[in-house]
Amino acid sequence: MERVFSGMRPTGRLHLGNYFGALENWVRLQDSYECIYCIVDWHALSTDYEDPRQLSENVRSMLVDWLAAGIDPERSVVFVQSDVLEHAELHLLLSMIIPLSWVERIPTYKEQLKEIQGRELATYGFLGYPVLQTADIALYGAHKVPVGEDQLPHIEFAREVVRRFNYLYGDVLVEPHPILNKTRRLPGTDGRKMSKSYDNYIALSDPDEQVLERVKSMITDPARIRKHDPGHPHVCNVFSFHQVFNEGATKELTELCTEGRIGCVECKMNLYGLIRAFMEPMRERRAELERDVKLIDDILASGSRRAKAYARETIEKVRSAIGIKR
Repeated sequence: MERVFSGMRPTGRLHLGNYFGALENWVRLQDSYECIYCIVDWHALSTDYEDPRQLSENVRSMLVDWLAAGIDPERSVVFVQSDVLEHAELHLLLSMIIPLSWVERIPTYKEQLKEIQGRELATYGFLGYPVLQTADIALYGAHKVPVGEDQLPHIEFAREVVRRFNYLYGDVLVEPHPILNKTRRLPGTDGRKMSKSYDNYIALSDPDEQVLERVKSMITDPARIRKHDPGHPHVCNVFSFHQVFNEGATKELTELCTEGRIGCVECKMNLYGLIRAFMEPMRERRAELERDVKLIDDILASGSRRAKAYARETIEKVRSAIGIKR
């Protein structure tokens, strides 16, 4: 089986956008690939280095969310980045051969500088995180990396770095290829991208009352004043959610809305019921996992041991190719 690698930064609770943007696909990939999924806590420090007090808690919370969503630690290697020090070593070695211009041209660097406000991000770690990301992927000889279209420049960067390394030192590292996620786009409650930075998200662990409040706050058709006014569902954020959670009924809902036969409040309450039903199995599984502290510790320890076996094999080949002896 070909090997897949992917990771997430533990910067807070996972939300529905994370699920439909990545986790749903990760779960599906377990059927066809050898999967390695990493909680990239060092990457989290690239933006949250000033206050890392929640990092350890966020790591455990993220793992619980992954497991509740369907990631199976028996079928996938699941571990924490900082438990495998070879990530740092390969990152350092790769940084020696990468022209600065390669890092500076990655489009998401400037985009994230604009999006993340109130933090000093003019740091080497933030600029160089694509190098660490490349090390993460290359360390496990990953053939495929599941990404959205906005992350394609990062994978192309990783491919260029691997090609440069292999040109200089021999055919050592595996050149990764992207797998475009089959995602269902879910906006935030205000219509923008769902993000913790915007506080417009619904967390996978939110209780029912919090979900209800978030749904009630969603923006609807601004041109619709009264209940029986004709609506325009394709400019309504609530309809965007129905397209994900109620896909088979969107044609009927479109007719009801455009003909003024369903009001926005009723439409929101229907959506709340759908989201609640979708989240309930994950919420129940999450509650079980949170009660079993030892199980979480065992999964992390086992995942780290398995990851280290892959990492050591790669780093020994890298050291030998460069000529570093111990």
